[in-house]
Amino acid sequence: MKPEPFHVDIPQAKLDDLKRRLTQVNWPQDFEDESWEYGVPGAYLKELCATWREGFDWRAQEAAINQHPHFRVEIDGLPIHFLHERGRGPSPVPLILSHGWPWTFWDLRDVIGPLTDPAAHGGDPADSFDVVVPSLPGFIFSTPLTRTGVSWLETAELWVALMRDVLGYERFAAQGGDWGAMVTAQLGHKYPELLTGIHLTNAFVFPAFDGLRPWSIVQAGGGTLEDPELDAKLAAYQRRFASHLATHMLHPQTLGTALHDSPAGLLAWLVEKRFLWGDCRGDVESRFSRDFLLTNASLYWLTDSFVTSARYYAEAAKAKWTPAREGMPQVPAPTGISFFQHDMAPLPPDWTSEFYDLRQQRVHPDGGHFAPAENPSAVVDDIRELFRPLR
Repeated sequence: MKPEPFHVDIPQAKLDDLKRRLTQVNWPQDFEDESWEYGVPGAYLKELCATWREGFDWRAQEAAINQHPHFRVEIDGLPIHFLHERGRGPSPVPLILSHGWPWTFWDLRDVIGPLTDPAAHGGDPADSFDVVVPSLPGFIFSTPLTRTGVSWLETAELWVALMRDVLGYERFAAQGGDWGAMVTAQLGHKYPELLTGIHLTNAFVFPAFDGLRPWSIVQAGGGTLEDPELDAKLAAYQRRFASHLATHMLHPQTLGTALHDSPAGLLAWLVEKRFLWGDCRGDVESRFSRDFLLTNASLYWLTDSFVTSARYYAEAAKAKWTPAREGMPQVPAPTGISFFQHDMAPLPPDWTSEFYDLRQQRVHPDGGHFAPAENPSAVVDDIRELFRPLR
């Protein structure tokens, strides 16, 4: 499993086809939707698509991505892309960062420099890390995915192989959000002897998504008939996340056909999640620049990877978690958790110390579901603080 250097270079024909499709969008009727109540407002989406078609420089984004060293390797028959940036410090700790959906590896871009070269970003060189940022299987450049059964559980196994067998790290740290948090928590559960520690921006209890209706967020969030006010808050929270869970778990190929054929449709689906899940406060571009939103959509479109990224949910619904150890905490690896208020369910996170070997927990008022892209300084500071005594 020898990694090969990888350079991002999208064929011009693919970019030309994208531009052609963006000039021929069959726009649907839209009315009285300025507040995003029915989805992405048509007027705003048309504006975004016009910028994507005429005012967006993919080659500039590609050049920025290529400033980092990228590699691809085949593990268990699967193509895995990863970015590998060596730390600049006396003793860098190996750290694998895992993204989620509709994230890409590029959501981690603003934490890579401060983690690998803290001295260049006002920090202590002793806090440096060797940073590895892979693309989840079936996402972006970890494609094409050609077999079923690849879920977050198998991804944890792939990351062990990547860090230990491909890159030669005997021990390493792990960090993640969204799907990446589940992968990271599984690493901390099953392989604590390999883990220096883990850091999460979302926290889960195992088993996750098991049950009769794994696509139902009601099952995960519950309701409290005894407290109507809390019940209303839970319903509002669940509404933000329900649509993609149901469609991705139940009908990923059907949805994938539509969004694989329409860049405008794909952009709408991705931007809506940024608006709902990010700490946007009514303006998605207050948290994510237009260039960032279009780079995110371009990475999915230009790699033809939306459908396999959506199938990741269907595989999660079918996967069955089996405990690797008995007793509590479920995750015995030293754990730090950074919560971000806009992303939190309206319930206190007072359960985490039972399920994790909790060494650090922070709640940040600024930021949402895409924490490393929204509030990278908080993520970096919490990671540094967590791992200082664990090095």
